[in-house]
Amino acid sequence: MSRIGKAPITVPAGVDVTIEGTSVTVKGPQGTLSRVFPEAVAFALDEGVITVSRKNEERESRALHGLSRALLANMIAGVSEGFTRELQTVGVGYRAALSGSTLELQVGYSHPVHITAPEGITFEVPDPNRILVRGIDKQRVGQVAADIRAVRPPEPYKGKGIRYANEHVRRKAGKAGVAR
Repeated sequence: MSRIGKAPITVPAGVDVTIEGTSVTVKGPQGTLSRVFPEAVAFALDEGVITVSRKNEERESRALHGLSRALLANMIAGVSEGFTRELQTVGVGYRAALSGSTLELQVGYSHPVHITAPEGITFEVPDPNRILVRGIDKQRVGQVAADIRAVRPPEPYKGKGIRYANEHVRRKAGKAGVAR
């Protein structure tokens, strides 16, 4: 049995979960998320605790068991607290600025790069070298942060670029010089 899949999900106060067959809708103080899950899993809501079970022991059902439980737990966490990814710009002259809902990046190109926030995502720039991506959908927050990082990924020689706040960039030594 899946260790992740059999763990119960506790629904916090202020979060409303509606289960209709394979469709699950979660409403909370941050917003509303809904998702259609595969037929191989079933959800049971009992006194503020959700349990996820699989309908048979086939390989696909076993694989979807833990996945479905993790997705539902992330939906509940998202509508109650939200998710945040922090990025840093490293390099001389590298900076970020916010104009409305558009993020403007100066990262060594001859022009600034503009990234518009998709629906449900907000950007914050507490200082010119830090970018915060916030939202209620964990997958969407991670994808937008990855798209921002892809504008100028960190390079291994000087470490310049856009990186996640907790990311460690492995550095290379560079040229060793010629021995004559």
